[in-house]
Amino acid sequence: MPHQPVLDPADRGVRTFHGRSGRLGGAAHRALADLYPRYGVDLSTARASDLFDQDLPIVLELGSGMGEATVAMAQSEPDVGILAAEVHTAGVASLLRRVEAAKLPNVRVVHADGVQVLRQLVPPDALAGVRIWFPDPWPKARHHKRRFVRPDLVGLTASRLAPGGRLHAATDWADYAEQMLSVLSGDPRLANEYAGFAPRPAWRPETRFERKGLRQGHAVRDLMFRRI
Repeated sequence: MPHQPVLDPADRGVRTFHGRSGRLGGAAHRALADLYPRYGVDLSTARASDLFDQDLPIVLELGSGMGEATVAMAQSEPDVGILAAEVHTAGVASLLRRVEAAKLPNVRVVHADGVQVLRQLVPPDALAGVRIWFPDPWPKARHHKRRFVRPDLVGLTASRLAPGGRLHAATDWADYAEQMLSVLSGDPRLANEYAGFAPRPAWRPETRFERKGLRQGHAVRDLMFRRI
């Protein structure tokens, strides 16, 4: 049986992600069965401080998708532990295969809702960084309450950053970018590193969602805030 994502019952009414269904192929099933025990994180037993063999600073990626950007980050930042949270099973399987192929010791994968990861796995003041790249934009106005970057969840995220830790968000949806800027600027524990939006950092890998947005003519906005 495939590994099942951990979902937070408290958030089932206002989920920040779309549910997806679909049949997994044999390679995906094998990745979940064989590789999740090696690279995966069990929320019921894990502690953030024990995730990596070395005492690495931990960066949490909320929504790793199919894993291309995660692997690129881990390869370019070998002295950083990347904790990749993804709720969709196909993406988890894809990432596990990529991590195994690249033999990356500094990636751990958690098949769970990112909100639950922040609440259950990560203690306060523990993270060197949080990356929220191209989260679900929930474009319809009545669904904006489901967006991840909203005051309550930004408050939770900020509390998990160590002083000096960076929250780096990116989106190609103009109205969401403005919402992100407003919400992040409104949290008293966060300070903007720039006067408004940040320039796109050359080191940030291009994601599949970013490429899709660029093809559609969307402008990409990055935001970088530090925990005070």
